[in-house]
Amino acid sequence: MSPQSRAKTFVIDTNVLLHNPASLFAFADNHVVIPIVVLEELDKFKTANNELGQNSREVARTLDRLRSQGSLREGVATPQGGTIQVVMDGEEITGLLPGVNDNRILGCASKLKRQGRNVFFISKDINARVKADALDIPSEDFKAMRVNVDELYTGFVVVELSGDEVDDLAGKAEVDPANLVPKDDLPLVSNQFVLLRDRADKEHTALLRYDGESQRLRPLSHEPPELYSVVPRSPEQRMAFELLLDDDIKLVTLVGRAGTGKTLLALACGLNKVIDSERYKKLLVSRPIMPLGADIGYLPGSKDDKLQHWMGPIFDNLHFLLASEERDPDDVIKRLIAEETVTMEALTYIRGRSIARQFVVVDEAQNLTPHEIKTIISRAGEDTKVVLTGDPHQIDNPYLDSNSNGLTHVVERLRGQALAGHVTFTKSERSELAGVAADRL
Repeated sequence: MSPQSRAKTFVIDTNVLLHNPASLFAFADNHVVIPIVVLEELDKFKTANNELGQNSREVARTLDRLRSQGSLREGVATPQGGTIQVVMDGEEITGLLPGVNDNRILGCASKLKRQGRNVFFISKDINARVKADALDIPSEDFKAMRVNVDELYTGFVVVELSGDEVDDLAGKAEVDPANLVPKDDLPLVSNQFVLLRDRADKEHTALLRYDGESQRLRPLSHEPPELYSVVPRSPEQRMAFELLLDDDIKLVTLVGRAGTGKTLLALACGLNKVIDSERYKKLLVSRPIMPLGADIGYLPGSKDDKLQHWMGPIFDNLHFLLASEERDPDDVIKRLIAEETVTMEALTYIRGRSIARQFVVVDEAQNLTPHEIKTIISRAGEDTKVVLTGDPHQIDNPYLDSNSNGLTHVVERLRGQALAGHVTFTKSERSELAGVAADRL
């Protein structure tokens, strides 16, 4: 068998390069093939003023640098020992519509396979991968930056003890985790919680938080709060309050299904920190513009008018939180927005900004790519706190899934950092109906 046939040849779909331009160099010492139709598709995105446009331009610049090192038609060597090659032609495949770009890319993969190459088709398009499988071409999703959501870091471990042991440990100033936490759950990381649960009474619990510097477990530093009539209803919500109210924690990620209270808690703590304690000068709330139909540009009115449509869930939560105020909550919300104490912003306008001394809440963060998440966090200026909330199982972005989105990516990559904390919510607190829907539907 020739060396060429033993090495793997990865035919890359357009969506992979748009998702992550660095994917060109993610295949070690193997051959990377880019069909010419992929470059034609990338060309359509190059003027876009968004992440797709930026990624398209980055791929073009990378290929231009490689072009100076040799012939892309013949293949240019990569630092990892592989090659990157642009292939001009493919073959028409019987049964697939001619002229369709996806089919032209698969035609390229099919031709290389008939030439004896060990071909793999890499795409984030599920239908394209199914077509490849029907053509007997091995196909895979792009796996870099993927996280197994079923094994996602939860932010806490549960230890079951007797009721007396729970009370005794809850009263201690510090606890050595080696004497308490099972070896399977060690080592703990900074800001991870240990939930002590009474074996005989599951409602009898206590919480400890791991201090990475001293390597000890300590009681929570904040008393159970009531902020705008919101109190923690579960241990997970109590953990979230602890992280959200700790000014030393600059990044908080809250993951959970609909109705678990992620956004409500984040907004309650944000209002408290901005209005009551004046710790931050502004509460900035944002959501990705990820419609199932037309995007923000097709809505009438100014930018603020358009955002009213997308920020409906945020206004619902603010209305609920401010309902206990003596004034009409709608009037309070309008005043807070007019004074810019609370601001709503589309993520489209975040790039290039430096956001200082603000409490930033990004809702529905599961619809963001790892690169978009990085862009948002890197906007955080001096004394800013960023809170990301979302449900990895409810994704509207067609090229992301529960394992490849930016929210789960940041949870795993920043796990154990002293300035970051995370909690995974499991129980719906919105209503009995919402809980049943989350479980059954």
